[in-house]
Amino acid sequence: MFVTGRLAIAVGVGVVPLVLAGLAGFSGYAALGIWAALCMALVAVDAALAADPAAVTVTRRVPARARIGESITVSVALQNTGGRTLHALIRDAWPPTAGADGVRPRATIPPGERRRVEIPLRPRRRGELRNEFVMIRSQGPLGIAGRQAKHRVAGAIRVLPAFSSRKHLPSRLARLRELDGNTSIQVRGQGTEFDSLREYVRGDDVRSIDWRATARAGTTMLRTWRPERDRHVVILIDTGRTAAARVGDGTRVDAALEATLLLAALAARAGDHVHLLMFDRVVRARVTGVEGNSLLPALTDAMAPVHARLLATDWTSAFAAVRSLTTRPSLIVVLTAQDAAESARSFLGAFPDASRSTTILVGSVTDDGIADLARRHDSREDVYLAAAAERTMRDAENVADAIRRAGGEAIAADPEALPPKIADRYLELKAAGRL
Repeated sequence: MFVTGRLAIAVGVGVVPLVLAGLAGFSGYAALGIWAALCMALVAVDAALAADPAAVTVTRRVPARARIGESITVSVALQNTGGRTLHALIRDAWPPTAGADGVRPRATIPPGERRRVEIPLRPRRRGELRNEFVMIRSQGPLGIAGRQAKHRVAGAIRVLPAFSSRKHLPSRLARLRELDGNTSIQVRGQGTEFDSLREYVRGDDVRSIDWRATARAGTTMLRTWRPERDRHVVILIDTGRTAAARVGDGTRVDAALEATLLLAALAARAGDHVHLLMFDRVVRARVTGVEGNSLLPALTDAMAPVHARLLATDWTSAFAAVRSLTTRPSLIVVLTAQDAAESARSFLGAFPDASRSTTILVGSVTDDGIADLARRHDSREDVYLAAAAERTMRDAENVADAIRRAGGEAIAADPEALPPKIADRYLELKAAGRL
């Protein structure tokens, strides 16, 4: 049973007869007891006359997936199997991150009829949203009391990454089509596909001259090559403790997901094989062997429930897991946050050996606020903060230098700029024939 605000109003109205009873010489305590008993009787009668909320069949309709910030609607259907008209207040018990914002729909359902109520949601957090029950309150005819019942009707929504970096995809796809269709990429060596023949121009590599074609044409002919279309791109996302730091409106791992989706969409359109690994101490998500239009749904579905853990990443096991995905990766993209020499020692110690056929990119999310702090010198506190910020930037640059000495490439940018930077580097490798 429950009571509403109308009971407080009814009790407050009783102040008037209590005052009148006191003026007439009656005992105030007696009048108070009579009025309280009357109010309790009204509550009992109102609750007894309310329709039974347990005599309701509840079903729900929930979308299986949604993206962060996307407006969706879930619906709850109520079938009144009782003999009285149900005046219901419905609470669909989604967690706060679902973005229901306290919506409490009402419905009036005559006996034997069915009503469907809709509840708008706007998820604010990636992962699994679960709802275990629907609470129904049935008000009595006086509106001061009623009965309530909990219905165990489970529902779940998988909230996917927002993929806001999708806006950069059309321009990168245009550049990819230009590389693939309008120009011939002049490279030489194993791991490339023959494209066409053209006349030799001073400065071309003489090792690419086709002597048989030269004899037939009567002029020096040169072979041109294009990169193979079935190269392997392995993306390793660090889900350890450094990825849990907040940068901008999200965490570092959220920015890594955006970079992964943009690069994967581009590489899939280029015909390359994309593999994903999310790792800290163990594998948190793994996608491999998925091609074409099924790739992005598979990636977002695997990424959705994974969040950063407060654990130190085991980089030896992480790079061993990368080697287990494919024996010949052409591009390895490691998305992590290695900005301090002390914490980067295990990462640099396990860093794989780069080769002419394999390129290793290390993408790190930076905070523009640190650079702003380094420029402030207005007060004593600002000077100390600026010194700390400069030390942080110098440490990050030292780690980046160590990565380059190990044969990798370091790319650092804020959460908005990192995805297009990595995509642009991928296109540059394509243009240079290294991928």
